[in-house]
Amino acid sequence: MRPPLLFVAFQMMFAVITPALITGAFAERFKFSTYLIFLVLWSTLVYAPITHWVWASNVLADGTEVNGWLWDLGALDFAGGTVIHINAGMAAVAAALLVGKRRNPGIQPNNVPYVVLGAAILWLGWFGFNAGSAVAANDSAANALLVTSLAASTAALTWGVISHLKTGKMGAVGVATGAVAGLVAITPAAGAVNAMGSLAIGFGAGLICFFAVELLHKTNMDDALDVFAVHGIGGIWGAIATGIFALEAISGTQGLIEGNVKQVGIQAVAVIATVAYSGIVSLIILFILDKIPGLGLRSSESDEDIGLDLAEHGEQSTVQDGAN
Repeated sequence: MRPPLLFVAFQMMFAVITPALITGAFAERFKFSTYLIFLVLWSTLVYAPITHWVWASNVLADGTEVNGWLWDLGALDFAGGTVIHINAGMAAVAAALLVGKRRNPGIQPNNVPYVVLGAAILWLGWFGFNAGSAVAANDSAANALLVTSLAASTAALTWGVISHLKTGKMGAVGVATGAVAGLVAITPAAGAVNAMGSLAIGFGAGLICFFAVELLHKTNMDDALDVFAVHGIGGIWGAIATGIFALEAISGTQGLIEGNVKQVGIQAVAVIATVAYSGIVSLIILFILDKIPGLGLRSSESDEDIGLDLAEHGEQSTVQDGAN
């Protein structure tokens, strides 16, 4: 039997990383003090309810079952496709729309090696994220470890090939983004699909998220790190794909490829519920915070001019050429 506090600590890491994903959507322009309040409200009112819907499976001392409704429905989400990625993606949309565009949104990545290093660290950490969700050193954890890497590799390659076909170039930032998209998409499916299924999921993630990023760049929404396109859209694809490629031998549930059409519908219900609840409640929380005197969402123009590192925290994240 797993130690209860160990499971609590593991779940705490999920709760910590999810709101951190949202920050990429409003980089360079969101008040830090308001963000701290948003963290508490969002984690309590959005993250916790959706987590309960999807993962709660408890039996009280008197024998009463206290399960989430999506759990009872049979929705599959091994490591957080709905709970974490779709959830954060929808909150990112709400934040990007309400806080507005950056004053200079055309800034290009200025440290590509760090982008690649960050993606590599994410990839490594994702093994704990997905394989750890088996909460045991067993076949399920081993399968999750394998399919996680296969999906990420396939998505990275797919993104790079599409980029090369369109532009004649295969950039490191794009390939890294593709890998993250693959990691996102395999998250709900890591305990449900085999290697072949993970290749299909990775290919779909690279293809769908590539064009989602391109499409959203043409809109008026400034999602600085493409949180919605990668995590939101990638999570939606992963959740639906879980219903397609799930195998009974691995998850105990048949997917579409084994003739269970119903599972795709169940996954769609989970996606729609998460999109609607997270999007609406996140929007309400942010709207209220923006209207409270003394709070507001947007940093001042002067703070944005000197950079929020200096304005909010009194320090610089980078110093170039020895300058202060």
